[in-house]
Amino acid sequence: MPPTLYRDTGYTLRHLIEDIEGGRIGLPDIQRPFVWSATKTRDLFDSMYRGYPIGTLMFWETGAEVGTRQIGTGTGDRAPQRLVVDGQQRLTALFAVLTGRKVVNKSFDEVTLRIAFHPQDQSFEVTDAAIERDTAYIPDITKLWAPGGHRGAVREFFHRLEQAAGESLPTATRDELEERIDRVRGLHDFRFQVVELDAAADEEQVAEIFVRINFQGVKLNQSDFILTLMSVHWEKGRRQLEDFCRAAVVAGLPGPNPRNPFLDPSPDQLLRVAVAVAFRRARLQHVYNVLRGKDFETGKVSAERRQEQFERLAQAHMQVLDLTSWHEFFQCITAAGFRSRKMITSDTALLYSYALWLIGLHDFGLSAEELRPVIARWFFMVHTTGRYSNSPESQMEFDLGRIGGLPQGDGQAFAAELARIISAHFTGDYWDISLPNRLDSSSSYSPVVFAYQAALNVLDAELLCGDQHIRDLMDPAARPARKVPRDRLFSTETLAGLGITDKRQVNAIANMAYVTWPASEKGNTDAPHVYWPRITEAMDPEVVRRQALWHALPVGWEQLDYTAFLERRRQLIAQVVREAFETLSTDRPAYVPTAAADLIAAGESQSTEFKASARWNVHTGEYDKSLQNNLVKTVCGFLNGEGGNLFVGVGDDGTVLGIENDLSTLPKQADPDGYELFVRQVLDDNLSAPTATTVRISFPEVADRVVCRVSVAAAGKAVFARPAKGGSAATDFWVRVGNATKQLHGEGLLRYREEHWG
Repeated sequence: MPPTLYRDTGYTLRHLIEDIEGGRIGLPDIQRPFVWSATKTRDLFDSMYRGYPIGTLMFWETGAEVGTRQIGTGTGDRAPQRLVVDGQQRLTALFAVLTGRKVVNKSFDEVTLRIAFHPQDQSFEVTDAAIERDTAYIPDITKLWAPGGHRGAVREFFHRLEQAAGESLPTATRDELEERIDRVRGLHDFRFQVVELDAAADEEQVAEIFVRINFQGVKLNQSDFILTLMSVHWEKGRRQLEDFCRAAVVAGLPGPNPRNPFLDPSPDQLLRVAVAVAFRRARLQHVYNVLRGKDFETGKVSAERRQEQFERLAQAHMQVLDLTSWHEFFQCITAAGFRSRKMITSDTALLYSYALWLIGLHDFGLSAEELRPVIARWFFMVHTTGRYSNSPESQMEFDLGRIGGLPQGDGQAFAAELARIISAHFTGDYWDISLPNRLDSSSSYSPVVFAYQAALNVLDAELLCGDQHIRDLMDPAARPARKVPRDRLFSTETLAGLGITDKRQVNAIANMAYVTWPASEKGNTDAPHVYWPRITEAMDPEVVRRQALWHALPVGWEQLDYTAFLERRRQLIAQVVREAFETLSTDRPAYVPTAAADLIAAGESQSTEFKASARWNVHTGEYDKSLQNNLVKTVCGFLNGEGGNLFVGVGDDGTVLGIENDLSTLPKQADPDGYELFVRQVLDDNLSAPTATTVRISFPEVADRVVCRVSVAAAGKAVFARPAKGGSAATDFWVRVGNATKQLHGEGLLRYREEHWG
């Protein structure tokens, strides 16, 4: 029988409190934000009072050499024998109430958890002003455990109760109430079931055990677990992270601080950045390997490796928390046209861009001035395209791998590599097809909406029909904060008169403009062909001209059919976004289509995929219908991502094979025209949306062989594929992640749709 990694035991609450205060059980610092509500604390005491089970606690014997900062004493120099893995919030709540210690809420304000007890009803409540005045309550049960204060609290309760009643309580009633109060005080003898994991269990085993024994199936929160481990191995580092995050949230602190308009960071987020900077890794779990001294490649553990990795992490840690770098990075975000967190849909895009800023600054020797346009363009691209929306860790490790082989100190190579990745996404097809498709939505909280808003800020555009600059209205320092006015160009009433009432059409992005109507026009419901000449007649023609450009108004837009207006304006909005993006670079090269040979030489990536064939099975030497499923899956993934290029007739290693064998299997017209018909038919038969406007097919010659290039633009809405085996409906959802195509299901699919299309 294999040895077990745990043992079942039990602790009384009194024992737990004593061990926490004595440093034998390590809890996270009580100064970390307490995420439980006061009502959950109340319910916890009520369950204990009634004898209900309140869940199992899990401790882990870490065998650590460095101690955590004790929750009870604040001295922090004794190593705990056990670390709390599951039950931290329960124990923190109990500790705070029984000892009277304050906790810190999400706003980093110190608060006292005050729970009241009603002896007659045998009920618990969160203490408020009304309960303080109600003589039927003991307003703060903490007094029941205060040294020498128990009897005094009971006497005070009976005195107030009798004073309010105007008479003495009957002895029987008094005895019954006192017995109930003693029962509350006796909760310090409540016994907890505890699973203690042996020191031989590693981090992965601890996480797996947690999942398997938790009756709710809740997964162990990785970030909380890693930060708890830091309490054991590197208390100072964790404390610095938490102090930095607290200073970023708390207003009015004196001197320099990390407050900014874009992000309220959490410790685990900053730890991710440090790991990326130090080790070119994006997964938080690597911190555990660092602290253990485990080699990333071989898996071997050594004290020397631990010291080396710790020093690298500590150095990156200080770079991340450097206030100068922190604020200079946010200048890049401002330069990209983003003015506040209201425009940010992805904290991950910010954090990973910050990691690249630090890498460019410290490892490649670029100055802040040199980095600003590089990172501004990078953030604009990753945020607009949702690059880190799905499987962000995998995508970031892919990006880190792209710069991993560059010579240290070669800033130009670093900037050029990021520019290549940007160019691979912001192609001519992206601006002409993908972005207009993404704008075919009614969501106001969408990366593409904020890209347009950022573009107007970069171009220093005015409100339509006004003289206020949009970026001034969005200044986060402005008090009181102002909302940028946004309204429909075709009013709801006008569209209803045209028979258009669908909310998605009425509130389409392309029907909304950042506009301030003249006083005489506010509330008017006229059609554009009626009100627009009236408004522009009183405006300077030059102002009308430039505002029409900024606000993407087609020539004669007020006369257009509504559907034609939306389509044309989406295209013009995309052009405005492109113009603004290109101004972020000092050199504004004209778009030059990337040659097929260059894309193939660069290898597979987020936007490039190779398939040896779509009909000819190289192993059996004959036609294989199942191969076309790979074609469908890949194109579906590109459509649901940011577009890309599929090359048929190219091996995984980039070897150009050609499509001659595929052509030989065509029953009719064995030439490129016939092949294009085959590809079109396969895609249209197996995808939920037609591909005429999103997929282009060409047949370039590379290395003296003809290959098939399938250029795919991003779709404006989710596209599904028919399953490879069985089923006539298109139900499979594929998306491009890194250099692979991944299928999403359920919650992951819904979350991706919301983040990608809004």
